[in-house]
Amino acid sequence: MASFMTSVKKIPVSTYACLPPTEQLLVEGGDARIALNRENLNRYGCSPFPDSALVALGSSTASGISAAGFAAADRLRSRLVQAAETASDAVIYAHELKRIRQELIRLCGVSDLHGLDVVFAASGTDLHLIAAQLGGAAETPMLAIMVDPAETGSGVPAALAGRHFSCRAALGDAVIEDEPILGNGAANNDGIEVATVAIRLADGTPRPTADIDAEFEAAVIQAAQMGQRVLLVLTDVSKTGIIAPSPACALALRQKLPHALDVLMDACQFRIAPSTLRAYLELGFMVALTGSKFVTGPPFSGALLIPAAAASRLRGRPLPRALSAYSTRVDWPESWDASALPDNMANFGLLLRWEAALEELRAFRSVPEAAVASFLQEFACAILKRLAADPLFEPLPVSALDRSSLSGATGWDHIQTIFPFLLFHPATQAGKLPLNSEETIQVYRLLQIDLSDRYEDDAVAALRCQLGQPVACGNRDGVPLSALRLCASARLVVQATAQGGRYAPAVIEKAVAALDKAALLVRSGRN
Repeated sequence: MASFMTSVKKIPVSTYACLPPTEQLLVEGGDARIALNRENLNRYGCSPFPDSALVALGSSTASGISAAGFAAADRLRSRLVQAAETASDAVIYAHELKRIRQELIRLCGVSDLHGLDVVFAASGTDLHLIAAQLGGAAETPMLAIMVDPAETGSGVPAALAGRHFSCRAALGDAVIEDEPILGNGAANNDGIEVATVAIRLADGTPRPTADIDAEFEAAVIQAAQMGQRVLLVLTDVSKTGIIAPSPACALALRQKLPHALDVLMDACQFRIAPSTLRAYLELGFMVALTGSKFVTGPPFSGALLIPAAAASRLRGRPLPRALSAYSTRVDWPESWDASALPDNMANFGLLLRWEAALEELRAFRSVPEAAVASFLQEFACAILKRLAADPLFEPLPVSALDRSSLSGATGWDHIQTIFPFLLFHPATQAGKLPLNSEETIQVYRLLQIDLSDRYEDDAVAALRCQLGQPVACGNRDGVPLSALRLCASARLVVQATAQGGRYAPAVIEKAVAALDKAALLVRSGRN
């Protein structure tokens, strides 16, 4: 496959006698967000190499690869090179992706759900594009309705509308951002209408769930009355930790409009327990997952889980050629008509990234759910206590994670794992003044740097830590606000629960120290 960073021309993978190094493959097969800058970091600030000295607390944005994940990816690369001696790369890709599909289903605890199909794609944004194109293939106008893109992804509205969301597509094509994707006459390729619903107020506080649900419901019913088919995107959870609309709302609308409404459950954060995932699939909702957030695999690994009822209705339709810049034939199960998609392409970068993510997921699934819940509860209490104790911080409220309408959803995922917060300058006679968006970005960047040379008497200055990238969340008195996000992750859980939980205090201590460093930067005016 052509290197993402050096070529936009598609080259059949069979032309390569051997593969590029693991670190190069890890940044191939995705859009412009995965490309490396001069510091060898992608747009999320992640390196293709493990960085064990960095305290990784930013998994709501993306996660850097771990040493274990890199080793797993490297082992897979070695197997690919060895297998190339007797088989074509396209055949090898199909074989390995089938294995990964089966293992992902097993690790998700849904192997017994017969008829479940899994489609792979480079990112969560690609998954939204695919889901909308599946729903838009019928001869019916379509509405896709989602939460504010600041809470899920800036490129998601374009993807749902059938437009390019980057200057490059996943398979390496140069494309024009926001232009319609090309196709072979798919009915809605001229544009799917997209509506968004705000889930926070102008000052950053959450809107009442009832108000959010009412707005979703009104838009869906109006669209159905106008003869539109609707794709409702239920986000569980958003960038700042909110579920919207409520599962109860989505379920009620699906029951009211069974032939006019599809539900895509955006779980790209993957902050859901197996029982919750099963409950959504049993309701017939499609589920979008990525291995690069809570699971802490490297950025750009997506999977769309399609339950049996939806799969049986959709798989008979030929997939639109519009997806050929984003998806290969092998990314789809064999039972789907993907003849319009390239069959001589292999996204080995996607393979390696999922292999690294599965290494993390295997370790996480080995931890008993009771131990997961116990640590996450302890972690949440410590972080919220630290945020509440310092006038330089203001925790951004997060609504309760209410999935009570889902039968059997009884896992650890009712516990908050994303902690958004605002930063404030030290109080003066004029009162408290929040840091604006640019100042917050500067703090975010400085947190990742060893500043011991600037703060010789402060031990936390040397700490290198990564939080979730600042998220726009309204304004106060005309000041545009962005929230930083400190996040728990599967990797932290595994580290904390090793050897009977003896490392939990140290894991929590480092997370609290990251907040200490943020406070140090604000107090000193280093922003």
